[in-house]
Amino acid sequence: MSRKLLDSVRHLVGREPERKRRTRRRSPLATGVQASATVFVILRRMRAPLIILIFIFAVSVLGLTLIPGQDADGQPWRMGFFDAFYFMSYTATTIGFGELPYPFTGAQRLWVMGTIYLTVIGWAYAISALLSLLQDRAFRQALALQHVTRKVARLREPFLLIAGYGQTGESLGRSFDTLGRRFTVVDITDARIDALELNTHRADVPGLVGDARDPHNLEIAGLGHPWCEGVLALTDDDEANLAVTMTAALLRPEIPVVTRTVSAVVADRMRSFGDPTVINPFDRFGDHLRLALRSPAAYQLMSWLESGPGAELPPRGSAPAPGRWVVCGYGRFGRHFTGDLRAEGLEVTAIDQRPGDHDDPPTIIGDASDPGVMARADVAHAAGFVAGTDNDTTNMSLVAEARRINRELFVAARQNQPTSAPLFAAMEVDALLVPTEVVAHDAYAQLSTPLLWRFLRELPGQGDDWAAEMVDRLAGACGTHLEELWKVRLNATEAPSLGPWLAGGELTLGDLLRSPVDREQPLRAVPLMVLRGDQCVMAPGGEFVLRTEDQLLLAGRPAVRRQLETTLVVDAVPEYLVSGRRVPSSWIWRRLTRSTPRRA
Repeated sequence: MSRKLLDSVRHLVGREPERKRRTRRRSPLATGVQASATVFVILRRMRAPLIILIFIFAVSVLGLTLIPGQDADGQPWRMGFFDAFYFMSYTATTIGFGELPYPFTGAQRLWVMGTIYLTVIGWAYAISALLSLLQDRAFRQALALQHVTRKVARLREPFLLIAGYGQTGESLGRSFDTLGRRFTVVDITDARIDALELNTHRADVPGLVGDARDPHNLEIAGLGHPWCEGVLALTDDDEANLAVTMTAALLRPEIPVVTRTVSAVVADRMRSFGDPTVINPFDRFGDHLRLALRSPAAYQLMSWLESGPGAELPPRGSAPAPGRWVVCGYGRFGRHFTGDLRAEGLEVTAIDQRPGDHDDPPTIIGDASDPGVMARADVAHAAGFVAGTDNDTTNMSLVAEARRINRELFVAARQNQPTSAPLFAAMEVDALLVPTEVVAHDAYAQLSTPLLWRFLRELPGQGDDWAAEMVDRLAGACGTHLEELWKVRLNATEAPSLGPWLAGGELTLGDLLRSPVDREQPLRAVPLMVLRGDQCVMAPGGEFVLRTEDQLLLAGRPAVRRQLETTLVVDAVPEYLVSGRRVPSSWIWRRLTRSTPRRA
């Protein structure tokens, strides 16, 4: 669908002001619909048992009122409707207080005996119908939908909507949960939602079993909720991801959408709806490997930062020797990867079992596992080898054979199934493509910290020596396991104490990153980037002069972040950090000492 058609649809339906669109709530409506559906299923399945129980109860009460009894003096007496109803209530429920208010006659006891057996039969039928209802698929789905809609409606903080909770979604969910970010999930597979319930997340995660292509399921999962701040379409079905992207663009055009696909055609169709971030794992892996060929330290830094908090510092590889590459498997991945290698000016020999319908056919047609084909590809004199088929067993066998022929090869491989991870790890390939991890890392970089994605975009142009120094600085501040990255915006809201110093141009980055207790001790925080408008300054030094509205991307331990937050909010701290003069923090001590911090 083209942009013009999208604009026409929006014009026809009418576009409300942005504020109204944010405050419009669909969750309560969905809750009411699901509640009605649940009641309808109960009434439909329990209708006959309830009618039978009511009928037995009514006939039993009526019979007790019509059959005459005797009072204590032997006079005729008839039980009233209230007494009969009371008697049947405790008799039919098996409580049994006794005969009330007078002992029953033989006729009454005969009638009661019959009603007891009838109620037992009625209750047995009703209980069996109830047990059957609890196992009914429609009833369980209605209960699950009602449960999810209630949990989503109660959310009162920003959250992300994840469509597809496979390996990619689960990895992202763990990373966002570590950051304290809330999210909801829609997945078509019951087992994945069950696994979501068993995960030890810090907060409750609403999970809905349903097809993400259905807009109603997205609405239930929170697409119409005013606190929904983004949508991630991460299913393994390109058409489903396209449907999610389309739905989000039409119903909530103001929120960002991150989606995945390996098809250039589908990616263009996705970009027809708004401005989604489309991640192609084949393209991204090619970009990463090209970076690894030129700058191993930059590739190491990028991989570390994209992996999220707690990630271990990956080893730094060595760039392969210049020379020819052999690519086995010339499908979508092979074409992407071959194009990336040739863009680097490298010679590539491609191997495929059958000729493809493309402009650049493979050089050799045949089975790469055939020693004759490997000999024709001259793997023995190649510099790099890529096993990129869609079968993990084939890829591992190709890697083993290539290394047997040439021990000096730089080897890259594609992992398709998560269960193969231990085997690929044991083979110690130089570069491993796991499409789900590539998508998860890119999505995390774009949604976790707003400045991280900009930093990663600027990183390839900084050079290998610069990247190696940044890795050493981060390792010195965080250790071998990455700490959380965070953003600071120098304005009146996030840094109220810095206003006069920023306005006067007297605050440097080195002064800001001093300990608020002892200014001679620098904070162990690493400034990765400063964003000033559209200008990006990578790894600024301590002499960098800060200005109002500058945005800083920092890395460090939680204790360091708390110390910096003290500097940002306590008026007396910047005075001490810049001039060395200690100013009392409390109003009383300022009055007594007649000293005040600088004010704007």
